[in-house]
Amino acid sequence: MRARRRISLPVLTAALLLALAAGPHVGGAASQATDDAAKPNNPLAGDGMWIWYVSRSSRGKPGKIAKKARRYGIETVLIKSADGGKYWKQFSASLVSALKARGLNVCAWQFVYGRGAAKEARAGAAAVSRGADCLVIDVEGHYEGRYPQASTYMTTLRSIVGPAYPLALTSFPYVDYHPALPYSVFLGPGGAQYNIPQLYWKTIGTTVDAGFAHTWVWNRVYGRPILPLGQVYLNPKPAQIRRFRSLALAHGMEGVSWWSWQTARKRQWKAVGAPVAAPLGYAPYNSYPHLRLGSKGDFVAWAQQLLAGAGYSTPISGYYRSATQSAVYSYQAAHGLPQSGSLDVPTWDLLLKENPLPVRWTKGGAVAASKNDGHLVLPPPKSATLPAVRDEIPPAKNRG
Repeated sequence: MRARRRISLPVLTAALLLALAAGPHVGGAASQATDDAAKPNNPLAGDGMWIWYVSRSSRGKPGKIAKKARRYGIETVLIKSADGGKYWKQFSASLVSALKARGLNVCAWQFVYGRGAAKEARAGAAAVSRGADCLVIDVEGHYEGRYPQASTYMTTLRSIVGPAYPLALTSFPYVDYHPALPYSVFLGPGGAQYNIPQLYWKTIGTTVDAGFAHTWVWNRVYGRPILPLGQVYLNPKPAQIRRFRSLALAHGMEGVSWWSWQTARKRQWKAVGAPVAAPLGYAPYNSYPHLRLGSKGDFVAWAQQLLAGAGYSTPISGYYRSATQSAVYSYQAAHGLPQSGSLDVPTWDLLLKENPLPVRWTKGGAVAASKNDGHLVLPPPKSATLPAVRDEIPPAKNRG
């Protein structure tokens, strides 16, 4: 890695918990064992550039794409391979082979809607069969509230590509703005190994530093490596691009990528490839979302999965109410922490080391854990009906 470039139900009753596990970690431990076995080399490490239309990126010529990538230090190209269940022919085995022969990693990306989730998963897997080094799942507003569809997508996809194949989620960076988006499914047990938040600071209307702090705090609770996606569209200032890369270094992130090849001007390309270093004296903001009575959203459902996986009875509802507070009190007492009843930094630090209880969300009612994979089967959490605060970035079709 070249340092100058790399950036680099309902309540779970005691009876249900006993039925789920012979001990407090049975479901979670099985999931963790799978995840531990599913740690491939990261094809997203380093510097990446996203390609929406191949024909509009260096005229679609593999030789020209590779030459420009080398000039600006790009190691990975991420090329659109499907829209929903419809496969895009531009992601062909011949294109993948030609780019790989020229030294590039080639990942596919797919925009999903949650309509016909199994079909979408098969379209995603089709890119894998054509030689993709990884698959990035672009999950945005269409998927808010669609927990059963998310479970179907991930289960189907993993059944085809296997537990070790590298997957990544790319989505809204401000998790708290989207309390009904099932981040916990796409980044949970059996989900994607990497998290690529779309940190388009200029579009959001914030600074690079403020965007980083917000994104970092709210995404790190899902326990997946964060590899932020920055913008070179809308003509951002080169100094902002360099700052983005420097902050990624300061956070110890393995890689960054940029949207998109076809919209970047010469000055953005130069900024992407210029030497950078971590800023002197900068330290990442060591915090997590402070969850307490009244908090609600997917991040609460995720915390509840972690508590349940550790053996503490709580609903997995996405609502932080008295039962969850009691579980947190008990967890804090058992680990020698101040008993605040809220999820503060010391509690998160320990809780994130637990194995989450795997959940499969369905449209029906709660049933016993699956004998095959240890997942608890539940209807969507109550938080799945929460509206988005706002979309901090526009629909994909408006991003150029």
